[in-house]
Amino acid sequence: MNPVILNRFSSIFMQSSKNIAVVGSGLVGSLLALYLQKAGHKVVVFDRRPDIRKVEFSGRSINLAMSNRGWKALREIGIEIEIKKIALPLDKRALHVSSQPLYFQPYGKKGEAIYSISRGVLNRKMIDLAEAEGVKFRFEEKVWDIDLANARLYTGESEKSEWKEYQYDLIFGADGAFSRVRHKMQRNSRFNYSQHFVDVGYKELTIDANPDGSHKLDNASFHIWPRGEFMLIAMPNLDGSFTCTLFLPFEGEVSFESLTTEAQADAFFETHFPDIKEEISNLKRDFFKNPTSSMVTIKCFPWTYWDKVALVGDSAHAIVPFYGQGMNAGFEDISVLFEKMKQHGDNWEQIFLEYQQERKPNADAIAELSCRNFLEMSSKTADPEFILRKKIEKRFGEKYPELWLPMYSRVTFSDKPYTEALAIGDWQRAVMDEVMEIPGIEEKWNSQKVEDKMLEIIKNNGST
Repeated sequence: MNPVILNRFSSIFMQSSKNIAVVGSGLVGSLLALYLQKAGHKVVVFDRRPDIRKVEFSGRSINLAMSNRGWKALREIGIEIEIKKIALPLDKRALHVSSQPLYFQPYGKKGEAIYSISRGVLNRKMIDLAEAEGVKFRFEEKVWDIDLANARLYTGESEKSEWKEYQYDLIFGADGAFSRVRHKMQRNSRFNYSQHFVDVGYKELTIDANPDGSHKLDNASFHIWPRGEFMLIAMPNLDGSFTCTLFLPFEGEVSFESLTTEAQADAFFETHFPDIKEEISNLKRDFFKNPTSSMVTIKCFPWTYWDKVALVGDSAHAIVPFYGQGMNAGFEDISVLFEKMKQHGDNWEQIFLEYQQERKPNADAIAELSCRNFLEMSSKTADPEFILRKKIEKRFGEKYPELWLPMYSRVTFSDKPYTEALAIGDWQRAVMDEVMEIPGIEEKWNSQKVEDKMLEIIKNNGST
């Protein structure tokens, strides 16, 4: 870690040192703990699970796609370069469409890429970095209750065992979609909460490295096998392997429910993923070994309790993974929180108030975008009309960058508000719907005539 950055970081805070508890040692909890410790506070992290550095990975992970918002949060604390050592840049999608040649679709402008990182590898690294700065971790210590008004935690071996009591100045809930901290807040009057499970589940699979350690597929691409109601994705790891994720309905004709025997799994992979048939034995092995997991969108408000307790990351806004923004949005929570700390010093009530007011609408916006993106990834990426739309958008955006930044770039390669990306994305869709109605668009999509028509449509619809 760069000591110059860290010294500058700690010197910008005019705050009294607080004793702070963070519940949850995942990615967002570990980053938050590191930020708080470097700001001069004393931080203890509680987690009901064992230390992830001492256990095997669970087989429930989807590789992470780090993008601009995440990197910004890491850069501010001085660990961006360190984390990039365990990441691989992906500058394009590789589309494995049935009965068609492999097609590559660039993500953004030259030099723009998302980064593939193993969740387990990153989490271990984040805990190491936080611990090295003085953060204390208390693993296998489950929080059973929270006294919100007085910032007290109660932990124990079970709900009926004798509990330990801990007194803190502040408590942060970073304990995921089924947060114990949020559960306590839900008992308060006027606390709004909703959860929605999608009908699609996921299962982690693996494509092993070649014998020489090289990758079997292009290692600068995010690989997608779009199959309509289901899809397979693959993201590369540093060791030459790929972490794959199969997204499949829980029930139905083609579903997890319908694949119960090895013969059925063989037929499924042979039929739908013939270009990786040499990997079927590995895919089938993981299919029956690894658990089938569900995906949920969680919304709630408020995220804070006076000047004592606050929620961050999935505890406040769990989203489905189809835009690759779950971790990035959680890391951005920390960036915004610390902007408020710099502005308001010891006024934690004001810090928390402005933090939740700014983040809540953006969390709702990325939740909506993430749900929409499943349809794009599983179906539209294989659709010739969708591919043509993207070509037109890319060409127009390169020529008129002040008028057109594709929504994916606005979400992934900028730190503009998610609310802005959602609103402008809806406007762009309306513009492109008109463009695609131009007679003969398939033949003259890259002509001056189409370009002029698009400028006219944008003028008539109002510019961004």
